[in-house]
Amino acid sequence: MNRNDTLWNGAGRRIHMQEVGTRDGLQVEEAFVPTEDKIALVNTLSRAGMAKIEVTAFVSPKAIPALRDAEIVLREIERRPDVVYSALVPNVRGAERAIDANADELNLVMSASETHNLANLRMTRQQSFAALSEVNALARQVKVPVNVSLSCSFGCPMEGDVPVATVLDWCARFIEGLSARGVTLCDTTGMAYPGQVAALTAAFRDRWPGTELTLHFHNTRGMGLANVLAAIDAGADRFDASLGGIGGCPYAPGATGNVCSEEIVHALELMGYRTGVDLALLVEASRRLPALIGHDIPSQIVKAGRRLDLHPVPADFAAIRERALARAI
Repeated sequence: MNRNDTLWNGAGRRIHMQEVGTRDGLQVEEAFVPTEDKIALVNTLSRAGMAKIEVTAFVSPKAIPALRDAEIVLREIERRPDVVYSALVPNVRGAERAIDANADELNLVMSASETHNLANLRMTRQQSFAALSEVNALARQVKVPVNVSLSCSFGCPMEGDVPVATVLDWCARFIEGLSARGVTLCDTTGMAYPGQVAALTAAFRDRWPGTELTLHFHNTRGMGLANVLAAIDAGADRFDASLGGIGGCPYAPGATGNVCSEEIVHALELMGYRTGVDLALLVEASRRLPALIGHDIPSQIVKAGRRLDLHPVPADFAAIRERALARAI
């Protein structure tokens, strides 16, 4: 089997799908989704078989009012033993709140780009690292695993390309310096392209084969699925995705939605990969979104259906067939 055969035939290989819609997706919405509806969405995602769900973020309600009910949501969801329930935390106070609400994992965020980090977090990268080191120390005390999401790993909308060496250096600080369980390489504004993705994924895998690696892509320029496939070919097996394709960084110009959960699952399963996800349940959850957020969603699977969601024949099909057969005699 050559490389292209591997790319286009998953041969049962396991791919872990990780949902970020209830955090990354809802954080940019003007409409406040009621708490009970957030809980219901997470519960459906759990039943659908997502490997990890980033449930919410423990941030200032003034900064992200859409997620002001973080504690209630995380405490009241139905938990399944095979699902990791993660929460984004920006600082020690956020970590304390998340730990108190029983987060399974803390997701820490900073940028590989100095300019983006200053614009987004109002800190230099070194200041962010120092603050996140304190969060990591707290997490280690209470034995809650840490994942680090490194924004702009594939390019910064203000600086341009971010050198691979820079991205790997920050990964090393968290993996080798702080013993983080996992790292997420984030394509914050959809600047990634397949060749770049394959190279960075392979470099990461070669250096840290035992570290949990997640890829987080946006579909800003239409290359989301292509980037997922390039990452799989280079050894990745964990991907963030967002229900309905909603979301985007509120501080990143032009950052449209994340890759769509149901679109990625649909494509991967047609190619023979195992996601463990019930696609019908996922689509059911996505169909609830427009009523909750007040606008349409990007999901093509919700709009067009799955490949073999067939349509009924025309009402006069029998007559059409009879006329066609009569002409053939």
